[in-house]
Amino acid sequence: MSFIENLETFGSQAALQNENGDIVSYQNLALRADSLSEEIGDNKKFIFVKCDNNIDTILGYLAALRGGHAVLMLDSDLDLALFEKLVTHYKPNGIWSASDTGEYQYTKLTKQSSTVHPRLSLLLSTSGSTGSPKLVKLTKKNLQSNAESIAEYLKLDSSEVPITTLPLHYSYGLSVINSHLLVGAKILLTSSSIVSKKFWSFFKDSQATSFAGVPYTYEMLQRLKIEGMELPSLRYMTQAGGKLSSHLVEHFANIAKNKGIQFYVMYGQTEATARISWLPSDKVLSKISSIGIPIPKGTIKLESATGAIIDSPESEGELVYQGDNVMMGYAECANDLADGDQLAGFLRTGDLAKYDSDGFYYITGRLKRFIKIFGNRVNLEEIQNELSNEGYECKCTGEDNLLVIATLNNDGNKIKQYITDKFHFHHSVIKFFKIAAFPVNSSGKIQYLKLFKCFNAVQKL
Repeated sequence: MSFIENLETFGSQAALQNENGDIVSYQNLALRADSLSEEIGDNKKFIFVKCDNNIDTILGYLAALRGGHAVLMLDSDLDLALFEKLVTHYKPNGIWSASDTGEYQYTKLTKQSSTVHPRLSLLLSTSGSTGSPKLVKLTKKNLQSNAESIAEYLKLDSSEVPITTLPLHYSYGLSVINSHLLVGAKILLTSSSIVSKKFWSFFKDSQATSFAGVPYTYEMLQRLKIEGMELPSLRYMTQAGGKLSSHLVEHFANIAKNKGIQFYVMYGQTEATARISWLPSDKVLSKISSIGIPIPKGTIKLESATGAIIDSPESEGELVYQGDNVMMGYAECANDLADGDQLAGFLRTGDLAKYDSDGFYYITGRLKRFIKIFGNRVNLEEIQNELSNEGYECKCTGEDNLLVIATLNNDGNKIKQYITDKFHFHHSVIKFFKIAAFPVNSSGKIQYLKLFKCFNAVQKL
């Protein structure tokens, strides 16, 4: 039985708690979810849920899954025009969202209908809050497998009290919910930013034991000097959602060591229901910049450009993952919702990687994050990582024969000199611009296309 159908077994134990002090038990959560599921109706439906980090969002999510329906999780702040475009594009049967009064309600769209595959349970956008019609299609089996793997390697149990730092329409944020519901933990729900006093008051008062963050989260935590905070209940921190610079990995690994807590670096994609690999806490300092080893019940291999298996350490290839958490495929239109499994558990990640002699994997770049400079292919991720490792707070974008480096406060001349010395690029192809803040989506991931547009806008001034 999956965590979706197993909520009742934890009885009166607290499942969810918000900043207002409202607590919902597992038994009550199951009853309320089933009541809403009855309102949605029989036969398989396709439901949109507008997400906030609150009890009602999780209620709608679980109601759809327990009722055997398919649910698309969307940012509640999604632009109205984009939202309506998705409604027209995919023709959902109903929408679970907050009304003008703030109360959540289910709205039936009687004139809408889409045929949905019997195994399809969850859809997530590939682009966070941008409203892209390209969706990842996931099954209950995907969700259960991912939750079980995470619970196993993090050794989760019912004593855990995680606090939300990530949106619930984001696969990483949702995986925190799923893995902790699996073990009967109490989940703290908040939309407060980690830079606010309200967040940390809630954290301390509720005795949170863990939080999850993307690289941007940890950049903020460094500025907040979390090492100086008194957080006696904290047991572990997890990081995923993009590559964290080596110096920050080392920084937080040392903080964790000094505080007697665990710090885990993880790697995944929405297409794998969030998780592909993990780096054990006791290996972080000795394997800095590694994404670790495959999650339980998952396997990783590297393939060359010709499809040959790479079986020697330190050789680069595309990372290919196999596991029960791999999506059915993508949906780009309503008709795609009816299609069955197209991947059979295999996922070509599009990430370049290598492994060391101990079998630990390292991301070396992205197949599509390349430009050409004077005919030579340049890996933007590699340059960005090198600059981060040197302590430069920069992001790289560009086009052929133009390397653009955005910086918050660094000296462009020093960076240019470092790049020309390290990579032997002519200074004429390197352009800098200062930006107040790097553009990120609601999941905290850098929007490189938007960053390049910002550069072009500055150039026109």
